Amino acid sequence: MEQAGPRVRQAAGPSAPEAAAVRSASAYRVPAQPQVADVDRERGIAADGGPAAVRGDTGPVADAARGEHTHSETPFPLPRAQGRPVVQRASVRGQILDALRAALAGGDLTPGEVYSAPALGERFGVSATPVREAMQQLAVEGAVEVVPNRGFRVVRRGARELAELAEVRALLQVPVIMRLAHTLPADRWAELRPLAEGTARAASSGCRAAYGEADRAFHRGVLGLAGNQQLLQIADDLHRRTQLPLTVGHVGGAGGGRTELMADAAEHLALLDALVAQDLEAACCLVETHFGAAG
Repeated sequence: MEQAGPRVRQAAGPSAPEAAAVRSASAYRVPAQPQVADVDRERGIAADGGPAAVRGDTGPVADAARGEHTHSETPFPLPRAQGRPVVQRASVRGQILDALRAALAGGDLTPGEVYSAPALGERFGVSATPVREAMQQLAVEGAVEVVPNRGFRVVRRGARELAELAEVRALLQVPVIMRLAHTLPADRWAELRPLAEGTARAASSGCRAAYGEADRAFHRGVLGLAGNQQLLQIADDLHRRTQLPLTVGHVGGAGGGRTELMADAAEHLALLDALVAQDLEAACCLVETHFGAAG
């Protein structure tokens, strides 16, 4: 008599609602997620065939248990670049993280508002899993905070918090830059001119998200001359906290207008000119002014 062995569950394809959602999200084309387990989780099926929520996994059942609703949220426009979807790289999570950062920098995700992973997933045309993972990374960076049973709230940064962040950045970076100013030859500083010019181009475009990336690249280039990777990591985290989410009227938070952004970028070029000329007094004044403005 043939003994009944464990039932082998066939790999399931996307459900009809998922397929319809992907087809309707014409603004984004995210590479398919090939893992069968991911598909099963979105269908509420755990690896052992039981409900995903019982195993603490994700899926519609678990989302409902956490209260991650997909309604009553203010929609935001999906960013596009040159008429093409922003999301194009192989890593879905990485693409969504970049898109969410751009939305934060551009003000499309509103401070104080709560957004659920399933709702954002529908807008991006992907499952809730990579959105949730990207939001958790943003929570680590301090841009959002987890709201149990609801989703993620975009943080509000007050004037005092921004001033404190600017002070910490100055305490960390000004001594390093001035030490380098006394030791590095002019040609090493001249190598950073393309990065400074990149901030000027980004500022002239008026795109706050683009300026934020260029600004961070310039400061990473300067601090990179110290050869301290821990310094780079800490400084970059502090810099990102001052930029995300968008804070209206704050240049360091990429919230200033085009004029303010161009003035901030001009300080980069002026600082490099002083460092190349070995004018330490001017360099000291410029770097203190720059960080005093939280640039």
